[in-house]
Amino acid sequence: MSDETGKPVILAVDDDPQVLRAVRRDLRATYSGSYRILGAASGKEGLGILDALDERGDDPALFLVDQRMPEMAGVEFLLEAGARYPEARRVLLTAYADTDAAITAINRVRLHHYLMKPWDPPQERLFPVLDDLLSDWLAAHRPAYRGIKVVGIPVSPATHAVRDFLTRNEQPFRFLDVDADPEARLLAEGRREALPLVFFAEGDHLAAPSAARLAERLGLPTAAARPHYETVIIGAGPAGLAAGVYAASEGLSTLMVDSDVPGGQAGTSSLIENYLGFPTGLAGSDLARRAVSQARRFGAELLYPVEVTALRRADPARVITLADGTEISAETVLLAMGVSYNRLDIPGADRFAGAGLYYGAATTESQSCTSEHVHVIGGANSAGQAALHFAKYARQVTMLIRAASLEAGMSQYLVDEIRRTPAIEVRLGTRVVELGGEEHLERITLADVATGETTEQEARFVFTFIGARPRTGWLDGVVERDDHGFLPTGSEMPAGAWSLEREPYPLETSVPGVFAAGDVRARSVKRVASGVGEGAMAVALMHRYRSGT
Repeated sequence: MSDETGKPVILAVDDDPQVLRAVRRDLRATYSGSYRILGAASGKEGLGILDALDERGDDPALFLVDQRMPEMAGVEFLLEAGARYPEARRVLLTAYADTDAAITAINRVRLHHYLMKPWDPPQERLFPVLDDLLSDWLAAHRPAYRGIKVVGIPVSPATHAVRDFLTRNEQPFRFLDVDADPEARLLAEGRREALPLVFFAEGDHLAAPSAARLAERLGLPTAAARPHYETVIIGAGPAGLAAGVYAASEGLSTLMVDSDVPGGQAGTSSLIENYLGFPTGLAGSDLARRAVSQARRFGAELLYPVEVTALRRADPARVITLADGTEISAETVLLAMGVSYNRLDIPGADRFAGAGLYYGAATTESQSCTSEHVHVIGGANSAGQAALHFAKYARQVTMLIRAASLEAGMSQYLVDEIRRTPAIEVRLGTRVVELGGEEHLERITLADVATGETTEQEARFVFTFIGARPRTGWLDGVVERDDHGFLPTGSEMPAGAWSLEREPYPLETSVPGVFAAGDVRARSVKRVASGVGEGAMAVALMHRYRSGT
């Protein structure tokens, strides 16, 4: 049998070797681009092929079968084949004017066409018939999904975490709502407390898996190939990925480590429209995917989701410790962990996180928002991009902004686009003061910033973008941080923080040989382009550090 997996099958069955060769020749000439053409010399052999197709999960689209064959006539074969694959089109082929066979076939096996031999020329007598039948089959065909299935509750935080991880890692999956889908109820029978359940094509499954367990099952790299590198980059957002590309391309042994998914905050953006060289914009996930591919092509390693828990000096090396206790040394280290969106500090925020309240764009939930009313909290570019994204799906998007104008925190191109989008409503001078509901978010309480007057609205989906904090708590006592947790570098280092006689390099932190780039750096410009620039610049400074110039 052919190894062209994935294509639907046309099966020809005829006991005459010359006829079978001619049928397969004509079928291949016209249909081999879209179908696998298989042949059998008897009905019994044909049933064996159907057994193999069933085992592989392949779909027959059409049976072209000779009527008069020893042991098993064409009608008998079509009876069996039709019972297995009732949607497949059935054509009976004969060299005789066998009216009785035709009537029997039409009534017993719901024959779609009765074709006389010879069929020359096939362009007139064979292909038009098969074209119509295959067109009908394609229109009605619903191929069985054989990839990853996630069974869970749509508004469950644990289910959201699994769906979000798979989405951001570009792992196709089908979500089955356990409360609405019969297949989901069957799969979850007796195991509802273990939701979400993740089923794989190979037949195994995981119950309520962590990101690390999912990564392991998916074969994502989570262990370093060596104990020492010339540079280790912590964080794989735009700054870290740019540094990884430049460091690896210049021959440095390079390891990138990210606690989540490559791309950082930018990776969750539905559309970045002001990045140089992409006049129509590009999705943050696309930018991340391309950068990861580019870095790996140059030889960089990338571990994720792997958390770094400690950094220490072991002169002349710097040593990082991973969550599993593994230690990796490096000549230089780049801190590019980025920032995390601030959490809402209001009643109900912790309760509904992942169950109606989401931090960041959460494009995983886009389809769930179809025809819904979505609320977006925040007035910066990330909030504007999210509002425009959800306006493609939702019935209405309401932006809740504390400031008195959109222009106060958002680029003008986004302001203009939001005002041109009828589905987006902007409520200025408004803050959210409470979230409410039962098992999932059902309502929000809004307050007027000027008057304090409150109102309540129904709400099922709220996405928040209210500033961000750096991910630097694990560096406390090792690397100098400012009052907000950001990392001062170069000439902005506070007095007494630098210990060497030479001046620190521009992106160097208080620990010599440890650099910072992107949003985690104090006073950085919070833009994708500037993060990429700092990541590239950091590599040049690492070379200076290593050469002592």
